This record gives sequence, C-alpha cells and structure tokens, in this order.
Amino acid sequence: MIAKLFYSLRWKLIALFISSLLLSIFSLIGMVFVLWFLQRIGITLPYRIASELVDMFGSAILAFGGCGFFFVVYIFVFSHRRIVYLVQITKAVQRIAEGKLDQRIVVRYNDEMGDLASNLNKMAEQLQTSIEEERRAERTKSELITNVSHDLRTPLTSIEGYLGLIEQDRYKDEVELRHYVHIAYEKTKRMHVLIDDLFEYTRLSGGSLTLKTSHLDLVELIGQIAGQFQHDATQAGMQLRLSFPREKVPVLADGDKLVRVFENLLSNAIHYGKDGIFIDIILRTEKTAAIAQVINYGEPIHPHHLPFIFDRFYRVEQSRSADTGGSGLGLAISKQIVELHGGSIRAESDSNRTLFEVRLPLVQAQTIG
Repeated sequence: MIAKLFYSLRWKLIALFISSLLLSIFSLIGMVFVLWFLQRIGITLPYRIASELVDMFGSAILAFGGCGFFFVVYIFVFSHRRIVYLVQITKAVQRIAEGKLDQRIVVRYNDEMGDLASNLNKMAEQLQTSIEEERRAERTKSELITNVSHDLRTPLTSIEGYLGLIEQDRYKDEVELRHYVHIAYEKTKRMHVLIDDLFEYTRLSGGSLTLKTSHLDLVELIGQIAGQFQHDATQAGMQLRLSFPREKVPVLADGDKLVRVFENLLSNAIHYGKDGIFIDIILRTEKTAAIAQVINYGEPIHPHHLPFIFDRFYRVEQSRSADTGGSGLGLAISKQIVELHGGSIRAESDSNRTLFEVRLPLVQAQTIG
C-alpha cells in the first residue's frame, strides 16, 4: 500500500516540481560560478553584461527570473515523455470512439496513467467482445429462423400435399386413404418433435430453465433407460452391453433432464451404429467424477464433423431429411443440460468405434436413499 502510494502520479508530480526547483537553483548558482570563472581567466564580457542587468533590474528580480527560466526548462524536459504519452492516450481514445476497437495502448507506467491505459485497453476489449457477441447472436437468430423455417416447411408441404389428395378424393380405396392419413400423421409427429426440441433449446439457451435436482443413482437411471431401448436395439439387429460398477454412482441432478441426454445418446447410437452389432454402455467413477460412455461400432464420424456435432441444427448428413436425422438439436440440448449440471460431454470417433462420454460431479454415496 505504501509503495503504491509513493508510485502514484501525485507524488511523482510533487517530486517533479521539487527536483525542477532544486535544479533551477543549482543551475543559477552554477551560472554565477561560470561568470566568475570566465572573469578570472580574462573573459569579462559575460560578467559585465550580467552586472549591467543587475544594476538595471536588481539582483533579486534577476535571480528570480533566472530560476523561473530554468524551472520551466526542467519541467518541460522532465514531463515531455508524460505529455507525449498522454497525447497517445488521447489519440487512442479518439480512435476507439471512431469504432477502431482493436486499438491498444502500451502500458508504460505503474501509476494512474498506467491504470488509465490498462482500463482503456480493457474497455476496448470488452466493447469488441460485446459487439462480436451481438453480431454472433444476430447471425444465430437468422440461422435459427432459416433452419426452423426449412425444417417446418418440409413436413408441412408433405402434409398439405397428402391432405390435398384426400380433399380431392384422389385415392383408389380406403387402404390408400389410410396410407395417406398415416403419412400425414407421421409428418405432424415430426413437426411436434422439432417444436418441442426448439422450445427446449430456447429455454436452455436463454437461461430461463431451473433444474429440479435430487440425489440420483446413475446405475439405476441409465439401467432403466437401457431397458427401454432394448426393444429398439433388437429391432435394429443390435445388442446392448452394460458395464456398471457394483456400488451406487450418486449424483445431484435433474432426473428428467438427464434422461433426455442419455435417451438422445442411445437413440443416436442405434440409428448411426447399425453397421455394428453391439452398443456398449459403460459407467465408472474417477476421483470426483461419474463417467458414462455410450459406444457404437458403426460408421465412424468424419474428423471434419466432430468439432461441430454439438452445434445446433448440425447433422453429419448434410441433407436435411427426416430419414437421415432428427431435429438437429438433440446433441446441442444434451450439451447444455450436462453443462448446467456442472459436467461436460465430448465425442471421439475412429474406424473402430464412436464414443460419447458424459462427465458429472459425484456426491457422497450416503445421500442416496
């Protein structure tokens, strides 16, 4: 605190004033000594001029004027770097005000001027970040509207077409009529899923969702979800293999939201892992984390796609068809749910397997009833 006080601009200005004043007095004394020395060696003109000035103005006024002159010179010399630095700061502020937010000021001093430069740099950086985030949010909104419009228009067009055929009685018999109605019904379910996913994603992104947490056993939770997907896996010619610890794996979580995460991972594993036979569901603990892995052995995800699979509306298949993918929001929703629980989710894929891993914080086992 004391060191900071002495490094403050106030004390530096006081030191500048005192040092300039002392140097002015010494300079005046030195000039008198030089005049005396020049007279001793026979150079009398400077001494005579000085004597005439003393007779004209008086020694006190002349001494005061000399000190004042030297004081101004020393003040100018010693403060020159500060003044130049202050001008640089002023110009930088003007450029920032003009919108050139990449402008930065070199922090040269550890006093208030240095703090000013540092704070201006932080301000410019924060403004730049805010503007970039605003632009990104605007692009996100535009992309969201475009993607939702596309995904809603596709089934809606199909529904309109089949209902038009029914309205115009353009069907052969009741079997074909029921076929048209069934297709329209499936398309409406597709729209319902998309709207539900969009609503869920919007709530998660907007921060308006509050988790209803309770103490859960992941062994029991994931075991129940795996049992629900056993039929779907069998229908796809696949087999679920479970590897769970004997003891409970306790977490503090919103059960409904975690169910959504693992349902999405298992659904994707069955859908995209059809080329393989097995789906492995592995649960283990590691220090303070519960780790759940869902592994399939189907077609791998290309390395180009891996960094983006948790982005909204991103599908590995670039064709936006209901036959090749869901709403494109499932993994984005899963990522946000896991992160709301203080955990993380990642994916890796190679020619042998595709793995999705969820990490959640562990809690004390005795809290599970």
